[in-house]
Amino acid sequence: MNHVSERQEKQSFRRIAVLGALDEEINLIAHNLTKVRQIQKAGLSVTQGEMDPGSDCPPIYLAATVAGMGLVNAAAATQFLLDSFQPDAVIFSGIAGNLNPSLHINDIVLGQTVRYLDSDMSLIGQAYPGLTEYHSDPVLLSAASAVLDSLGIMYKKGTIASGNRFIQGDTAIAEVKEQTGADAAEMEGAAVCHIAAKNDCPALIIRALSDNADTEYDTFKEFDISEYANTAARIVVEVIRELGRHRESSDSR
Repeated sequence: MNHVSERQEKQSFRRIAVLGALDEEINLIAHNLTKVRQIQKAGLSVTQGEMDPGSDCPPIYLAATVAGMGLVNAAAATQFLLDSFQPDAVIFSGIAGNLNPSLHINDIVLGQTVRYLDSDMSLIGQAYPGLTEYHSDPVLLSAASAVLDSLGIMYKKGTIASGNRFIQGDTAIAEVKEQTGADAAEMEGAAVCHIAAKNDCPALIIRALSDNADTEYDTFKEFDISEYANTAARIVVEVIRELGRHRESSDSR
């Protein structure tokens, strides 16, 4: 694929941090690494290793961890990876509840815009970086879109809502859509983008839709989510390889 923008030619992604909320969201990514080593710190198990982009390109160095569910867990894990690994980009991979009737289970929402639920952003946004909503990095969005187009996977560059509660039922869906206009709901993306923005690090949120926000959590947690988690993870792997190939193209100019 040849989707290198002028900005992307100047931006190098040599080290990438990947987070998920659940084991199922990270397992496939970790299995694509070589020269693997494990670090246990700050309540996290971090898998570090190399990913081969192919085409005789140099490897991408990766750190992947399971943050746990919720905004605080996501924020803490993101800051830990930024401090410890100093990545050039942060990617969150995982599942989300669908709020958009034009999308279907196992479709993808890329978090072009990510908003907090139940938060007064006029207060929170007074601190650096002074934002009331957050955005995935345009270069990373472009790479993800190129991968999804090549794979023929239905996706939308849309809005994701993040909050510390499991969204279920028509009333809750209507409230979230009125508050945020979101296409999908989850519990971590805004915190990841928020902390990445505070550290001036590009971020990307990739969510595979696992349900239509119509199931109680006690029932949902018994579902096998591996199919949907693996969909997002496979896209993350291909995005990282795409970035690695673009980096090599840029370095050779």
